[in-house]
Amino acid sequence: MLTAAGAMGAAVVTEAGLEPVVVFTPSSVATTPDDTVAAVAAVAAAGASLVLVAGGDGTLRDAVRGLASLSGSGEPVGPVGPVGPGDPVWGAPVPFGAPYAGADGRDAPQNVDLRPESAVRRERVEPAVLGIPAGVKMYSPVFAVSPVAAGALAVDWLGSETVPTAVREVLDVDEAALRRARVEPVLYGSLRVPQRLGRTQARKAPTPVSEQEAVAAASQGAVRAMRPGVRYLLGPGGTTAQIAAQLGLAKTPLGVDVVLDGRLVAAGADEQRLLAEAAAGPAQAVITVIGGQGFLLGRGNQQLSPRVIRALGADPLLVVAPEQKLVDLGGRPLLVDTGDPDVDASLAGHIRVITGAAASAFYAVAAPEALAP
Repeated sequence: MLTAAGAMGAAVVTEAGLEPVVVFTPSSVATTPDDTVAAVAAVAAAGASLVLVAGGDGTLRDAVRGLASLSGSGEPVGPVGPVGPGDPVWGAPVPFGAPYAGADGRDAPQNVDLRPESAVRRERVEPAVLGIPAGVKMYSPVFAVSPVAAGALAVDWLGSETVPTAVREVLDVDEAALRRARVEPVLYGSLRVPQRLGRTQARKAPTPVSEQEAVAAASQGAVRAMRPGVRYLLGPGGTTAQIAAQLGLAKTPLGVDVVLDGRLVAAGADEQRLLAEAAAGPAQAVITVIGGQGFLLGRGNQQLSPRVIRALGADPLLVVAPEQKLVDLGGRPLLVDTGDPDVDASLAGHIRVITGAAASAFYAVAAPEALAP
């Protein structure tokens, strides 16, 4: 395996019983994003056909920079042509869920390039890239649904059958805006990503403005479902922020807040505080569905760790989402990726989802590994 020295790769490769071929050595133990850029470029230049990058959206941005540095342009390769409403613009905010569009405004097929032939030729000699989800923000559709799924895709890549690839966008959000509960994604480039049903995650989709009333109704249903004496751990998200607003409370946009009998007990609680609250009496985590991806746990709510989920008991989750988010999944199950296979397995099956003021649905839940062919 072509890799970087030490903690950037070689140590893990050796631990796995494989042979590391070090092609990049960082200048210090404390590595920076520039080291990731240089490492990706070195691995690609050394002839890797698939580059595995562990991290979140920010780390995959570095991968885009690394491959761009090989092209000599210093700029990410992406769609070109007339820019119209909803078209991606490099380095500019774009709406989640907006597809690449051709000059005629129609969606582009996923394996069709809209770039000049010179850019297409350049990409054909570049490796495919797959993100191993190991960050907090993983909105881009360049990640496997779990680390295990990434490993399975890597095995497939080395097999006798060709693994299809598609050009996928690398997005990251404005963290300052996110703390104000505003999701403002910025497009930083694109990568060629291996595709396997059930192993590669979809892009995060937002709740459209037209669905805000549905979100408010689902939030009302959640408030009505809350019981006296139960501590509710409100996870991140716009839907949970709406629940807090209906309780007359301010929500920590990126954090988990603890509410008891309509009172805020803890704001922005970490794992240790959540464990303490769970030990103090009955408790449930209130979470929502990530639109487009279907994740319940493991994307942006890592405070709700496997230890916390176990501490919450036999009925740990209160799930709230407008019905359209379930419809948009097209029958795909909700996903839980806590990092603990036993906890994921315990949550698999079906779960009640509050979808309105007086409505709910039972929907399938699965661990990502269960979906792999």
